[in-house]
Amino acid sequence: MGTLFGGAFLVVIVILAVSIFLHFVPLGLWVSAISANVSVGIVSLVGMRLRRVPPSRIVLPLIKANKAGLDVSVNQLEAHYLAGGNVDKVVDALIASHRAQIALPFERAAAIDLAGRDVLDAVQMSVNPKVIETPIVSAVAANGIELKIKARVTVRANIDRLVGGAGEPTIIARVGEGIVTTVGSSQSHTDVLANPDDISKTVLGKGLDAGTAFEILSIDIADVDVGRNIGAELQTDQAEADKRIAQAKAEERRAMAVAREQEMKAYTQEMEAKVVEAQAEVPHAMAQALREGRLGVMDYYQLSNIQSDTDMRQAISAAGKTDEKHPTPPVK
Repeated sequence: MGTLFGGAFLVVIVILAVSIFLHFVPLGLWVSAISANVSVGIVSLVGMRLRRVPPSRIVLPLIKANKAGLDVSVNQLEAHYLAGGNVDKVVDALIASHRAQIALPFERAAAIDLAGRDVLDAVQMSVNPKVIETPIVSAVAANGIELKIKARVTVRANIDRLVGGAGEPTIIARVGEGIVTTVGSSQSHTDVLANPDDISKTVLGKGLDAGTAFEILSIDIADVDVGRNIGAELQTDQAEADKRIAQAKAEERRAMAVAREQEMKAYTQEMEAKVVEAQAEVPHAMAQALREGRLGVMDYYQLSNIQSDTDMRQAISAAGKTDEKHPTPPVK
């Protein structure tokens, strides 16, 4: 019984030892590399395990690169992996550029990958240009008519400017700006409708791809629609604003006139009160003059007769005006 237990324990120890050995020494990858004529030492594979680098992430792309005729070393691939790069995608990009006869050294491909760009997609875009469709751009001609324009921009990746170059949003923004400028300089919207290719030629000649990761091959106008009459709307809004300003000024003048009228009424009432006050002083002055002997009795009667004559004339004049307004019908 003890012998059986000891044999089983020995088998378990052997299995564990073999597992640990195969974990640190990937014999399968080493055999694959040897069969592909790729010189990878067993010590290098063990070193990868100790540096926590999966050997398959390095050996398999190395085999692929060697079969494609690329001169790539293990240290380059391992350093790129440790820097956080995608080794497999970089090798695929190198193979694609080699087949397309595009000069792309490993250092530049690694830099593009570490910069966060898809290096394989960039190489493919260099071979097969990409079409970028801009959103609808609203532009206004000199005669005030709005045009809604959609363009298609054919671009090719510029490998030399992928690191540090602007992306697609910059291309779209620059093309939109060029369209707005070109349409705005046109005297009439009919000129743009008659020759939409003038927009493409003008915008393409501005060198919009400067400082970007792309090379613009062509700009094609896909659609042109006539929008609103912006000029007429602006004139209408301006007229409405002028009307409101004039109404506000007229209302201000009316308010000032009403205030002035009220002031004059108050002033008139004040003057009438002063007249009444002055008239009330006349009898007192006459009595004072009679007492002091400056006014005789005959002078007083003569003044009274004059006042009576004046009142009679005013009464007759008022009666005449009343007859003019309401004439007496003739007697039949």
